[in-house]
Order: sequence, then structure tokens, then C-alpha cells
Amino acid sequence: QVQLVESGGGLVQAGGSLRLSCVASGRAASAFAMGWFRQAPGKDREFVGAIKVVDNSTLYADSVKGRFAISRGNARGTVYLQMNSLKVEDTAVYYCAAAMRQVFLTMARVYDFWGQGTQVTVSS
Repeated sequence: QVQLVESGGGLVQAGGSLRLSCVASGRAASAFAMGWFRQAPGKDREFVGAIKVVDNSTLYADSVKGRFAISRGNARGTVYLQMNSLKVEDTAVYYCAAAMRQVFLTMARVYDFWGQGTQVTVSS
């Protein structure tokens, strides 16, 4: 049963923009919060940002604050990651995740459902 599907990744030049989409289904569509994480080759998966469904409040990693923005779509279970002023170091596989509980949203282990990931490559 597919729960989360990301799309929108691709190749972009430094300074450019991309918007990632995530569509949740099943139990994931009733998540307390939706998060975005990324993983570059040879590195651990890191928190990018999250949005709480109840009030649309957001939180971001310092590395993306002011450049990335998370929002929810009109359709239930839809969330976006708008990425502006992209840098080469933003290159990674980006994952959408759903958390069913209100705890430590910056930590990957609290998320219950994960998408398959979408590649974002930023060239210099």
C-alpha cells in the first residue's frame, strides 16, 4: 500500500528554484505533521523542514531557513517544498515523511511513513 509519493526533483543550476510535491494516501494522509528530509551520498539523512497539519506552523533546518518553504496543498495529504536560491550543497535525495505523533519533528526516527525519494541535483 503506497503511502507517500514525491515528485518534482531534477537538475537545476545554482541560484535556481525547484518545487517538490508529496502526496500522502491511506493512514499517512491523516498525519499530525509532514516533514522533508534529504540524504547526500556518504552522509546521514538530515532534517530539512516540517509542517504541522493542525495549524500549518513550520520549522526548518538552519541550512535552508530563508531559502526553502513548506506549504500544504488544498487536497488532503498534499505538501510542497519550495526551494529557492539553491546551492550545490543542496544536492541530495529528498524524502517526504509523515509523523502520526507530536514529538521531535526534527528527528527521522519519529516519522512513521516515508516516500521513495526524489533526486535533486544542483550544478555550479
